[in-house]
Amino acid sequence: MTFPADSFVVAEVTPSPNQDERKGGPPDMLLLHYTGMQDGPSALERLTSADSRVSSHYVVFEDGRTVQCVPEARRAWHAGVSFWAGETDNNSRSIGIEIVNGGHDYGYPDFPLRQTAAVIALCRSILARQRIPSDRVLAHSDIAPARKQDPGEKFPWGLLNESGIGHWVRPAPLTLDGQAFRPGERGDTIRRMQRAIASYGYGIEETGIYDDQTKTVVTAFQRHFRPEQVDGIADASTMLTLRALLETRPILAR
Repeated sequence: MTFPADSFVVAEVTPSPNQDERKGGPPDMLLLHYTGMQDGPSALERLTSADSRVSSHYVVFEDGRTVQCVPEARRAWHAGVSFWAGETDNNSRSIGIEIVNGGHDYGYPDFPLRQTAAVIALCRSILARQRIPSDRVLAHSDIAPARKQDPGEKFPWGLLNESGIGHWVRPAPLTLDGQAFRPGERGDTIRRMQRAIASYGYGIEETGIYDDQTKTVVTAFQRHFRPEQVDGIADASTMLTLRALLETRPILAR
């Protein structure tokens, strides 16, 4: 059954049956994905097929065309198994935007400027109507780092931030000297690093060991906030960028 679009930027409504009632209050998170398929029509077909059991609120094509599949008041099925700041039902908490891009499995092309402009317009429209703190505009890879890479290191988070979308700082230079934490290392400094990245919201256990889960989460952090080099090593650039994010994080009533 069709429904009226929530945003003026929507070109058409293509309803998805994959939706249900939100649990809890209104959404307070905005999640950005890439489709990770060979083309946009195939992705839209999957997101609106009952057999797929997946959906998103919006799909943004390369030419900027925006399709809405689920009303914002409803729970779309896009986050999957995930964690952020203590929450595991991130579908209930979020609005999901799928951005048409083949992703890492299909050549990972750049995001066209028209598409980026459309994503910005859509995000601004959503933020004008929904109470979503800037530090809860997130990548799928932030909330599911062991499973997902999207929208990936090519996504222009800095451009979104210049338009008032998301929490962002200029990444610290790669050339900075300083201690780098690497897989296999252990000790209190590793535990403090794990605690710091967990305090931003990432799902990471304080083991005091630079284990596989730590490398995975650091990699996800780099994809979003230090994309120039994504290697899972917590070097000085990564740690200073994390510190700057923690220091500039908005303080809002939750």
